[in-house]
Amino acid sequence: MNNYYQQATFLQSATTRKTMPDEGGLEIAFAGRSNAGKSSVINRVCSQKSLARTSKTPGRTQLINFFQLPDAHFLVDLPGYGYAKVPEAIKLEWQKFIESYLTQRNTLRGMVLVMDIRHPMTDYDQAMLRWARNRMLPVHVLLNKSDKLTRGARTERTVASA
Repeated sequence: MNNYYQQATFLQSATTRKTMPDEGGLEIAFAGRSNAGKSSVINRVCSQKSLARTSKTPGRTQLINFFQLPDAHFLVDLPGYGYAKVPEAIKLEWQKFIESYLTQRNTLRGMVLVMDIRHPMTDYDQAMLRWARNRMLPVHVLLNKSDKLTRGARTERTVASA
């Protein structure tokens, strides 16, 4: 892995637009349903075990977390959507906050949509892809957690996704 990503550091968490870092470097956001493994993917990309906090409990990432790269660019860990054991009112607040980030952040240049390969694409996933297409934002769909499948199931899911 490139030493560039190994130099990533946690910068800050944001609860509102006012608590986000100033726009400067370019940003790549990691989005996906709760417990799809977004934080684990960031850790893997950066070859760090605990850069982004992980949990087996869905909905633990409740803030937008910014990780700074050496040249002032950012990787951004978004709260998951879908299943999370939190009150509906909190989910709606997350949704508004994420939407404001996705629609108003000028430095956002791409997105990695992390999906658990064991689960089919959800309405939320499709909405995220539509939003990105409307904004002309490049998206990579990353099928995660293939290690949880048998070899046959993994092959079947990969072929079906192609």
